[in-house]
Amino acid sequence: MTKDELETLLVRGAFNAEEVCGALVAPIFQAVTFRQPEIGVEIPFDYSRAANPTRSVLERQIALLEEGCAGFAFASGMAAITAVFFLFDGGGEILIPLDLYGGTYRLLDVYFKKFGISWRIADTTDAASLEREFSSDTRAVLLETPTNPLLRVSDIAEVSRVAHRHGALVIADNTFLSPYFQRPLPLGADIVVHSATKYLGGHNDVLAGLAVVKDEELAERFLEVQKATGGVLAPFDSYLLLRGIKTLGLRMERETENATAIARWLSGREGVDRVYYPGLESDQGHAVLKKQATGAGALLSFELSEAHSVKEFFGALEIITPAESLGAVESLVCHPATMSHASVPPEMRVRMGISDRLVRLSVGIEGLNSLIADLDKAFSVSAL
Repeated sequence: MTKDELETLLVRGAFNAEEVCGALVAPIFQAVTFRQPEIGVEIPFDYSRAANPTRSVLERQIALLEEGCAGFAFASGMAAITAVFFLFDGGGEILIPLDLYGGTYRLLDVYFKKFGISWRIADTTDAASLEREFSSDTRAVLLETPTNPLLRVSDIAEVSRVAHRHGALVIADNTFLSPYFQRPLPLGADIVVHSATKYLGGHNDVLAGLAVVKDEELAERFLEVQKATGGVLAPFDSYLLLRGIKTLGLRMERETENATAIARWLSGREGVDRVYYPGLESDQGHAVLKKQATGAGALLSFELSEAHSVKEFFGALEIITPAESLGAVESLVCHPATMSHASVPPEMRVRMGISDRLVRLSVGIEGLNSLIADLDKAFSVSAL
C-alpha cells in the first residue's frame, strides 16, 4: 500500500455512503437488538454483542488499514489483548519482550497463569537469541515494537520466521506506530493489537481496543471469543474512533516531527543521561525501524540525571501534563515506575531496565518552541 493510498483510506474508509441514505459519516446505531424478519434465517445483525452496524464499519476499517482478514473492536486495549490470550485455551507458553507494558505483564502474571498459560521473557530484538528460547510448550511470541517504555525495536519479519518454524503465532502490539507508520501483518505477524485509546483515537476522549488477524481460521476463532467474552466497543465509541482515524496521518506526522526535534534537543542537554527514541540515528533500533516502518512515532523516554529532582521536574511542567496514557494531541509525561509500570514488582522493573529516574514523554501537536521551553524550565527548576 502506498502512502497516498493509505492517506486516502484513512479518510474514505470502509464506509459506503450509499449504505444509509447517502450519509458521509457512519450513523450511530445505538441499538441492542434488531428485528428478525423470519425465524430461523440468519441475518447480519441480531444482537449488538455479536455485531453492530457502527462497530462493523470500524472493524472493516482497521482490517483494511492493517491489511488483514478481519478486525475486532473492544472496550479497551486490555480487553483486546485479553481476547487474544483466550485463543490459547489449552495452556502453553508465551514469550514476551523485556520491557512489556505493565498492564499486559500483570494480565499474564496474575490472571492467565490460572488458566495454565505461562510466560517467559525473551530478547525479541535478537533473532538468534530468540530461537534458543523456544520450547515444545511455546505457543506464541508477543511483540511490542517499539516497546513500552524503552522503545526497543524488534525485526517483525525475522521474529515471524523464527516463530513460524516452531509452530508459534506472532502477536504484534502496533499501538505506538499505528498502521500509518507500520503494518506487522504483511511483515509476517499473525495478529495485531492496538490500544486504540492512543493514536487511533488521538483525542483522549475514547477508550477502545482493536485487533486484526491475518486469515479466516484465526478470524473464526477470534469471533467466537469476542462473542463469548462480550467486551465489545459501544456504538458511540466506535463512531468516535472512526472520526479519530480520519486525521491519523496528519496527527502522526506533526507529532513525530515534534518528537524527533525534542529527542535531538534532549540528547545534547545537560541533565539527561540517555534518550530512548528509535528515530535518532544513534539509537540501537534505528536501522531495523527504518527497514519496517516509515516513521519513528511520537513517544520517547529519557533518564533524568542525579543532578535533578524527578518530583520537581514533573511539578514544574505547565504545558506538558503529567498523566497516564499517550498518543493524543496533548503532550503528556509519565513516570513509568509509579504510573504505567507500577503494577510490575520492583525487582522485575530493575530487570526490565525501568529506573526510578525514567521519564516517558508522549509528544502532541502543540508548538515545538513552547514544548521545549516548558521542558527547559522544568530542568532549571528541578536542578539540585
